[in-house]
Amino acid sequence: MSLTEPCHDIAHLAHVEMYTDRYAESLRFFTEIYGLTLTAEDERSAYLRAFDDYEFHSLKLTRHDTTGIGHVAYRASSEAALQRRVATIEASGFKVHGWTKGDLGHGRAFRFEDPFGHVFEIYYDTNRYAPPAGQKAALKNIAQRYHGRGACPRRLDHLNLLASDVREFRRFMETCLGSRVTEIIQLDNGRIGGCWFTINNKTYDLACTEEHGGGTGRLHHVTYATDQREDILRAADIFLENGVHIETGPHKHAIQGTFFLYVWEPAGNRVELANAGARLILAPDWEPIVWTEADRKKGQAWGLKTIETFHTHGTPPVKKD
Repeated sequence: MSLTEPCHDIAHLAHVEMYTDRYAESLRFFTEIYGLTLTAEDERSAYLRAFDDYEFHSLKLTRHDTTGIGHVAYRASSEAALQRRVATIEASGFKVHGWTKGDLGHGRAFRFEDPFGHVFEIYYDTNRYAPPAGQKAALKNIAQRYHGRGACPRRLDHLNLLASDVREFRRFMETCLGSRVTEIIQLDNGRIGGCWFTINNKTYDLACTEEHGGGTGRLHHVTYATDQREDILRAADIFLENGVHIETGPHKHAIQGTFFLYVWEPAGNRVELANAGARLILAPDWEPIVWTEADRKKGQAWGLKTIETFHTHGTPPVKKD
């Protein structure tokens, strides 16, 4: 399949597994302050979701001795599409882990790995969220009632991973998932500083930016979407009142045009709330928007300069000699 022809084998970003070494504090943050719902919990992990995520979970919070990312999961469009992707991945030359039995939220999954240590999985059979008493929405087309707890985002939106070679990560995403590139940062030295990917008509579901901290397999951030910008302004006050570290924002990105707010959850993982407005990628022959170093030096959309920690902080932290 040509990389210029949209691939419809993958339906959407499904969930992200996040590691925490401060499990109780992280769980309280995500449920009471960030506003996700706890669907289930076992001895190792909590399964969390936003009020209009249709699946069992969109965030798996796992006890660990450090922070960072466990795996990234995408749902295939069908069982046949899953098998097509598996065949492509097995022939790709990228590292393959093979089939797993699945999880509380879904059936069997095929796992593989990018060249930088991030583990991915794809699956089709899923467990849809069944709201318990008191959580059923008034409208039939919403997965769960709007509970208004904490920041209360609507759905999982995207994540950002770090890699030492974004160009090679792009090859991985295009080859294994059939992703399209929507926007790029082109550095003066010829390297790609960042790349934004989509597998449907969202502007992006995953971004990869260049690793500046010397780590491998690290997470930059996980993002949930809000209905409107005002939800993010409200969230900023909620974070402030609860002693959450606000790293930057609220503000508007130049790249992708999203209104954003970044905070660190108690273990140090960066999480974002974002509102993309009505922006969608509908053109099947979309040409990636290229941002130069000169463009980026202008700052974010309204002139806010990107703070230094945004370029250096990732999880897990890099051990210093």
